Amino acid sequence: MNSPSSWVWYALGSAFFAALTALFGKIGVAHINSNLATFIRTVVILAVIAAILSFRGEWEKLQSVSPVTWFFLVLSGIATGLSWLCYYRALQLGPVSKVAPVDKLSVALAIVFGMMFVGEKLTWPVALGGSLIVAGSIVIISF
Repeated sequence: MNSPSSWVWYALGSAFFAALTALFGKIGVAHINSNLATFIRTVVILAVIAAILSFRGEWEKLQSVSPVTWFFLVLSGIATGLSWLCYYRALQLGPVSKVAPVDKLSVALAIVFGMMFVGEKLTWPVALGGSLIVAGSIVIISF
């Protein structure tokens, strides 16, 4: 068996930190407005990413970013912000053990969107995995 590509390690890191996000977020929104909590989280994220860019010397002139790139990054930012607002409100209202897994329906949606908009091919492993995520979310919501 081949060792996982570097993207797999980053994806696993993303999953690990997303799990911590759910746990810390649930605790963090217990006594605060969920929208304010999302704002605080966003400010922290900006500071952390700015520090990483500075440490690694990766700042670039914003003029070098193409208009198409700007457009899609702005859309991505809007989608992220709306997702976070919904997520923190859901955490405030529901148990983290249900909210976080249902939020991962985004994986199944991303599979469909990848096929529809960027021409990704559906393979049996991806179809099965996506279906299991949907089935798991249905089980979690229903019981």
